[in-house]
Amino acid sequence: MESDAHPVESRPLDQLTITVVHDNYPFADGFKTAWGFAVHVAGARRNILFDTGSDGPLLLENLDKLRIDPAGIDALVLSHVHGDHAGGLTGLLQANPRVEVYLPASFPDRIKELVRRAGAGVVEVDGPQPVCENVYTTGVLGRRVQEQALAIRTSRGLIVLTGCAHPGIVPMVDAARHLCGGDPLLVMGGFHLEWTMSAKVERIIAAFRSSGVRYVAPTHCSGEKARLRFEERFGPAFFSVGVGKAVTLADLA
Repeated sequence: MESDAHPVESRPLDQLTITVVHDNYPFADGFKTAWGFAVHVAGARRNILFDTGSDGPLLLENLDKLRIDPAGIDALVLSHVHGDHAGGLTGLLQANPRVEVYLPASFPDRIKELVRRAGAGVVEVDGPQPVCENVYTTGVLGRRVQEQALAIRTSRGLIVLTGCAHPGIVPMVDAARHLCGGDPLLVMGGFHLEWTMSAKVERIIAAFRSSGVRYVAPTHCSGEKARLRFEERFGPAFFSVGVGKAVTLADLA
């Protein structure tokens, strides 16, 4: 797929559930938290896990409590190489050695070989490409930390999932918009704003508004002050998310 091409699909997704399975923020009772991030995406042609968090046993325990079978995950998309997003990889591979792993081509060879030795497939990502119909990686963005986001076309608009947004949350959303076309319905994940000054957070919020973002769900490395500012500005269109939280298309009216 060319990086400037809009994917052409006959019909966007009309059902989708995104469930937080690993995060440092709690949401539902009975789930363990740890620094890191992972979400499960159901409703597309493939069951997808985006990132694995930092801890494989914790990830698998939370999946079990959510009644999500790790062996039923078809594709794993790793946003970037940091341990709080790829640290649970070994645990997932032990539970599902047949998963197909989409990772930035810049990942160390030892990680790629770990995946192959487990029996799983490796897809080395550079530019944008489909994971399945209506679900795409933006391709690798950034220089110092190379990272990819997930773009999902739905009947209600574009959903963008980010791991840590090291290249910048606005450029990552813009890349997803450029790839898939249309305004973002929801931006969810780590926004990497933990130590960001309030004025810059306000500029990011203004950029979101300008690009048509309707709902936001910042978590993980977004920072408590930034989360509060997003909640103030987006009101009921702000989702407070953490482990065990599920967001469906029906929630995005």
